Amino acid sequence: MIDTVFVLNGPNLNLLGTREPEIYGSDTLADIEAMLGGKARELGFEIDFRQTNHEGVLVDWLHEARSTGAKAVLLN
Repeated sequence: MIDTVFVLNGPNLNLLGTREPEIYGSDTLADIEAMLGGKARELGFEIDFRQTNHEGVLVDWLHEARSTGAKAVLLN
C-alpha cells in the first residue's frame, strides 16, 4: 500500500498564475501539483491534491484525511 499525503489548497489558490503574477508568480496550481506529484513518486508516496474556495470543505477534507489514514496533510 502506498502512503498518501493530502495537499489541501484553500480560497483563491485556483487563481495562481493569473492573479497578480508580479506578486504571486506565474506558476499555476496545476504546475505546483505536477511538481509535487513528481517528487512524491520519487519518494514512494502519492499526493491527493485538492482546492476549494469554501473553508468548510477544507475541514471536511481534514476529517477525511484522518479517516482514510493519510500520513500527512499539507494545508496551503
